[in-house]
Amino acid sequence: MQPWRRSLDGITKKNRSYKAKASQVIEAPLLLHTMAKRTVTREKIPQYTLNDFRHLHRVPADDSSFGYNNLAAEKKIRGFELYSSEGLVSAIGPLKSDFYRMSITLAGGVDVRLGLEEFRHRPGTISFTYPGQVFSKYNIQPGTFGYYALFEASFLEDLLPPDKLQIEFPFFSVEGQLFIQLTTEQITVVADFVNKINTELQQLKPGREKAIAMYFYLLLLEIKRSYMEQDLHLLSNDTRQAYLVPRFKKLVSQHYLTRRKVSDYAAMLGVTPNHLNRTIKEASGHTASDAINSMLIQESRALLRYTDDTIANISYQLDFSDPAGFSRFFKEQTRQTPQQFRKNA
Repeated sequence: MQPWRRSLDGITKKNRSYKAKASQVIEAPLLLHTMAKRTVTREKIPQYTLNDFRHLHRVPADDSSFGYNNLAAEKKIRGFELYSSEGLVSAIGPLKSDFYRMSITLAGGVDVRLGLEEFRHRPGTISFTYPGQVFSKYNIQPGTFGYYALFEASFLEDLLPPDKLQIEFPFFSVEGQLFIQLTTEQITVVADFVNKINTELQQLKPGREKAIAMYFYLLLLEIKRSYMEQDLHLLSNDTRQAYLVPRFKKLVSQHYLTRRKVSDYAAMLGVTPNHLNRTIKEASGHTASDAINSMLIQESRALLRYTDDTIANISYQLDFSDPAGFSRFFKEQTRQTPQQFRKNA
């Protein structure tokens, strides 16, 4: 029996209370990439593509051999990468990428922030990232180990047209639920597909690329079945607090650069600005405007950390009237100036 399976069995016996030793801990994020050059354009923070992303998520001297890590050049596949969390850096982001990402946790824990939504991964958690989304990962539990994969939509084009990916698998869309919790049995099935993909990656057998794409499609299908069993696909039109709040956060994460009024989001959600403000305040203790400002701060931090743009240029990218106004806003929100943040980042 594999170590992570023993850990999962222990989770069930202990009523899901994870107390495994570090040697039993496995956190399995799946990531799939697009090409990774850093591009800086007006109104957007740097977006990384697959070819220029490795230095952001792997430690320099990592010699692990699972999945894509240290894979021979002739075995690499365009548009898809799979790793274990051995050799993963201690923190990532905030940043954006133009590829999809999926993380699967089998044991252990890690904090993940997708836009305005923050979650603590625990055994059985899966999270999803779509292109252009602001992403951060931090507080990885010592000893945590697992998998992660990155992919382009075109990787599955023989099985699914790229423009249909978010429809077929709604957890990869801004309208979907970006986190799901699976049972021990369900997550075990998903992990088995990960290991089948790894086996194909390590060999040069005929039809391996098609086999990997098919295994990955089946992995996503397995997750979709659990997603639908939990009725997560039925929440997009619910206006109750439990669902209005995450829908608002997703919309802010998508439109914060161009829409900064609460009334804009109220209109998109089909509620009044007063109702939206009241609901957000009751649920989070913060106003709807605070949420919009929070995304602007994430954007600002990413620009300051990952680009060499001047602070004046960053202020104009974010549509502030002048650099002084941007500096005041940044200091009010973070208690430090943009210059101080950049120096310490």
